[in-house]
Amino acid sequence: MIIVGILLAAAAVVVLVALPFLREPVAADDRLDAPSEADERRFTLVEERDRALTALKELEFDHRTGKVDDADYRELVGPLRQAAAVALRALDSPQE
Repeated sequence: MIIVGILLAAAAVVVLVALPFLREPVAADDRLDAPSEADERRFTLVEERDRALTALKELEFDHRTGKVDDADYRELVGPLRQAAAVALRALDSPQE
């Protein structure tokens, strides 16, 4: 009688717990949606913003550690800030 109970419990575990994980999943639609043109533009702007902000961080670090002197820092920081500002403004503007 105990063996029958153990077998019944093992079968219940297999059916209720393991079987759903062993089945092949069936999706109604497995196609990925291609990003729209607006999404692509936004991705590009996010990448530009991230590049500009990363370059600014690195420049600030190099200036603080003495790898970049004051004159070079003043020359380099303006264009990087400009690039970051342009990307941020474009991201903040309403999408068409």
